[in-house]
Amino acid sequence: MKFLYWLESIRTPALDAFFSVITHLGAELVFMILAVVLYWCVSKAEGLYLLAVGCLGTTVNQFLKITCRIPRPWVKDPGFTIVEAARADATGYSFPSGHTQSVTGVFGCLARNSSRRWFQWLCIIFIALTAFSRMYLGVHTPLDVGVSLVFGSVLVFALYPLKKRMEQHPAASLWLLAALTAINAAYWCYAAFYPFPADADPVQLAHGVENAAKLTGALVGMLLGCALEQRFIRFREQAPVLGQILKVVLGLAGVLAIKEGMRFLPDAVRYGLMTFFAGGIWPMSFKWFERLGKKV
Repeated sequence: MKFLYWLESIRTPALDAFFSVITHLGAELVFMILAVVLYWCVSKAEGLYLLAVGCLGTTVNQFLKITCRIPRPWVKDPGFTIVEAARADATGYSFPSGHTQSVTGVFGCLARNSSRRWFQWLCIIFIALTAFSRMYLGVHTPLDVGVSLVFGSVLVFALYPLKKRMEQHPAASLWLLAALTAINAAYWCYAAFYPFPADADPVQLAHGVENAAKLTGALVGMLLGCALEQRFIRFREQAPVLGQILKVVLGLAGVLAIKEGMRFLPDAVRYGLMTFFAGGIWPMSFKWFERLGKKV
């Protein structure tokens, strides 16, 4: 807490605004956008590699949160204040940091896939700034952030051979998604039915169940979408620039329309529809975008 109090003492409105923006690099939306853009436009294997690192990292992160049940810094020490703009996204228990886990997985995968040194350093800078922002904003301790940095980095390197495997044998991606689905389903059962102690915060536990439902639904949807794609579509990631731009813009609009427009559905169903659309339905249109780009 001494380090967090020191950061609190150097806060300024300009730094508050800067780190309030930077911290969103670890948000769910950034992970979702980069994963589908890689899958649609660069390499199916790279997109699924990023998805695997992100989903497995999130699962372990959420498991540790509800198992360790460490409160946020301002709950642990009522005299400590946070940057209020960060409060809305600081859901769940404190340990470990979900934003740091996500940004390490996402930008770590991008750096691992690239041979450009400048791009690798840019990704490392994004990771470091986001991790620091969680402490500067007052929503995580150095321990929360450090564990997520280490574990996220381990996943980036440990799962990289699976990317190579999926490039050589596309069917391996279905086995990977099936395994991730089983792991998340087990975590969902744990979060929903384990007899946690009476002093466990029901709101925080409910948040863990909600995240488990979203993750499991998303993986089931992606598994079905990829199975459909491999059996009937087999799209090519490459297209002219105009085709790629329209593919991404219109496709993301469809994903976000499902995400925001179908909130009346259970989370597992809604997230499953999002990834099924991204993995198997929207790719049916990609040949049209290839032709459109060539005509212009």
